[in-house]
Amino acid sequence: MNIRLPIAIALIAVLIVPALGADEVVLTNGDKLTGKVGEITGGKMKFTSPVLGEITIEMSNVRTFTTDAPATIQPKAAPRVEGKITEGDATRVKTESGQTFTLSEVKSVNPPPVKWTGFVLANLSIARGNTETVDAGVEALGVLRRDTDTANDRFTLSGSYNFASNGTGDAGVTTEENVKASAKYDRYFTEKWYGYGIVTYEKDHIADLEYRLAPGVGVGYQWVESPTFNFQTEAGISYVFESFDPGDDNDFLALRLAYHVDKKLADKVLLIHNVEYLPSFEDVEDYLVRADVGIQADLTKTFFSQFKVEWDYDSTPAPGRDKSDYRYLVGVGWRF
Repeated sequence: MNIRLPIAIALIAVLIVPALGADEVVLTNGDKLTGKVGEITGGKMKFTSPVLGEITIEMSNVRTFTTDAPATIQPKAAPRVEGKITEGDATRVKTESGQTFTLSEVKSVNPPPVKWTGFVLANLSIARGNTETVDAGVEALGVLRRDTDTANDRFTLSGSYNFASNGTGDAGVTTEENVKASAKYDRYFTEKWYGYGIVTYEKDHIADLEYRLAPGVGVGYQWVESPTFNFQTEAGISYVFESFDPGDDNDFLALRLAYHVDKKLADKVLLIHNVEYLPSFEDVEDYLVRADVGIQADLTKTFFSQFKVEWDYDSTPAPGRDKSDYRYLVGVGWRF
């Protein structure tokens, strides 16, 4: 019996079976990829190949693509559509039911599941010997972004604690101790415009700030929202109440102006920048400024390093205290 025929059939089966039930992408240079089409947004496609792993493809390099399993299409101004994509390219998609959408009118294809994202970051420096110091801190951020047929909003929770001391035992002196926390809710009215409610809390032992509470409301505009670049500006009003020890309490109604930027400078490097300005309506010389700028560099898929500079300015601080506080933070974080 000639055994070469069964062997040839087996080899053909090995080559063909993995391709069955797979999505297919044909690039403009003629290369063909089989695997799983992931999220398509911002002119990019996430694609998982059994050989290449997870890769990102510029849609301008895609000639055609199809999906073997139903895909989720989220138009900008219509309910979601589920169905296999029988024809797709860099400009449009067509489902098995015959519906056609241009990608310019689609928010995303295969949007990720709604879940909390964010990070927990810690920094620690201990010196013993001729120098006796401890610098430690922790920071956490959580964001829930919903963009579905029934909800278009965003929850943001953040908090941080920093501590530093010089010396040990009875000779130890605390040189830094502060706490910050905030909770914010954004409700989108259109693709770009949203209303927000926010409350922030601060306490700084060294600045003699017992606490600062600042609830506020306003409107924001989302100039850009994508996996690689986000930019938003906000304007509203806040009520600021400060308690100093020693010192008098201070409260005022303030205008709130703020913006947030995060931008991927490279595949594994992220720039983050925030500014918040709160001038009093009653006295233009009474105002607060909070600003930070940081760089995050991925170490692994979930761990990253961060360097950040923070600046807090209070034009009317506690008696005898400086108006400005600067912090230079280096740490390692876990992203979820």
